[in-house]
Amino acid sequence: MTALRPERESGAAGDQGVSYGQSYGSSGAFGGGRHEGAYAGAYDETYAPVIDDETVALRVPDPPPSPSPSPASSPGGGRAARRKAARRRHGRHGGTQRPSETQESAETARAPLSRVEARRQARARKPSAAVIASRAIGEVFITTGVLMLLFVTYQLWWTNVRAHAQADKAASSLQDDWASGKRNPGAFEPGQGFAILHIPKLDVVVPIAEGVSSKKVLDRGMVGHYAEDPLKTAMPEAKSGNFGLAGHRNTHGEPFRYINKLEPGDPIVVETQDEYFVYKMSSILPVTQPSNTTVLDPVPRQSGFTGPGRYITLTTCTPEFTSKYRMIVWGKMVEERPRSKGKPDALVN
Repeated sequence: MTALRPERESGAAGDQGVSYGQSYGSSGAFGGGRHEGAYAGAYDETYAPVIDDETVALRVPDPPPSPSPSPASSPGGGRAARRKAARRRHGRHGGTQRPSETQESAETARAPLSRVEARRQARARKPSAAVIASRAIGEVFITTGVLMLLFVTYQLWWTNVRAHAQADKAASSLQDDWASGKRNPGAFEPGQGFAILHIPKLDVVVPIAEGVSSKKVLDRGMVGHYAEDPLKTAMPEAKSGNFGLAGHRNTHGEPFRYINKLEPGDPIVVETQDEYFVYKMSSILPVTQPSNTTVLDPVPRQSGFTGPGRYITLTTCTPEFTSKYRMIVWGKMVEERPRSKGKPDALVN
């Protein structure tokens, strides 16, 4: 049997065949390239080792050829697409994740939280008391700011709009009554309009009502006449006395807002049902205490007047947007003109 024949003999025979071939080829005893090629062919057939199952029973089989990647599995789209596919397969940096790490991450993702851990996470997500308090304080500040803004808007804008509308309506109604003869000179009820004040330099045309009530007169955009004791003053038609008026400087129509801009000689006209009374501004007291009622005397103190006469006094608050002090403007009558003669020059020019 030859199954267990050692391959040493086959190798020896092969080595011997190689030496014979070399000797034949090198000596050229049989001459010429033709004989050399013949013997070479004979060497190949006679001395080449035969590979079969019996002589190489323990031969390690050749590794199978690696399969070529199929077109479907190869990433397409160029270099960028191949890089993205590689990152998806092997991770962002090209490395593969170990099986243990993959298994641990999968178990962690799938494992349900215990009740204690769930409570801990819920408490961690819940805002603290300090955060809740800061949010509540912030909301209070925002709400307060919005309310203050609305209040300021109401005071500075809406009260003027409403007061102007009410004053215009009162002036129109008063003039209609004069035209129809419904009004007669005499005493007037508190809050009742009886005249119209004109300050041409300030473009002021506003009704004059009886009394200085804020609710019935001043807040309705009108000017009020000091007609009640102890601050009762004369009417314009009186032959001697001081016709005292009060009005808002800010908000509610603010008819006296710019009386500080009046200068000596500027006209102030009071229009009644029968006459026009024309005054000339004479002096101003920029600041005085609200309790200084002497400014309404028949001969006002600090006005510069020295004797009885027909005077007008305008009073309002100062500084602006406050009621801490009072500002006083005085004027002296220079003309009394019946309405039948037409408007005075102060209103025509």
